[in-house]
Amino acid sequence: MTATQTSAKKTSNSSILVLCLVFVCGMVGMAYASVPLYRLFCQVTGYNGTTQRVEQYSDVILNKTMKVTFDSNTSNGLNWDFQPVSKSVEPKIGETVQVMFRATNRSPVATTGSAVFNVTPMEAGAYFNKVQCFCFTETTLQAGETLEMPVVFFIDPEIVTARETKNIHTLTLSYTFYPSKTEKPVASLPVKTERDETKL
Repeated sequence: MTATQTSAKKTSNSSILVLCLVFVCGMVGMAYASVPLYRLFCQVTGYNGTTQRVEQYSDVILNKTMKVTFDSNTSNGLNWDFQPVSKSVEPKIGETVQVMFRATNRSPVATTGSAVFNVTPMEAGAYFNKVQCFCFTETTLQAGETLEMPVVFFIDPEIVTARETKNIHTLTLSYTFYPSKTEKPVASLPVKTERDETKL
């Protein structure tokens, strides 16, 4: 094998190694980005029953109502009693309404939870708009504390014209509270006093 052939083979091997490293790094990056990208996709499209977060109210209100029922759950590890104050409402489509959920911490210590949510039928998620919701932030309850938490929403009037949702008459808004993973504070070292120093 000539020197030129040897050099070309080394260059080829180096190129393959670089391509492999780039591929591995790209796959690792995609793995880390997949969850937030999936969440963003769900929020934009309403896929999998994900509701929309908006800052403005609807300026169109139809003379047609939609029944909205509520479902509430808590996961293992969060000793809360969590339920809707009302089991259902029937607002006009496009009308902004406020409903309340009530949570009670039944544990002897303060605990923090965060809520995940979805709407069924899942096709309706893109038309369910939340203006305000306790699910946007974490919730901390002291031992034995009860808190009423608002959800402000409206249903986009476009729901009655979209082919996949025009025959829907009832929606279910579901929440599940999970314990938040918060870091425990690091214990501080005891402060030395003059008495301690005299003992040394």
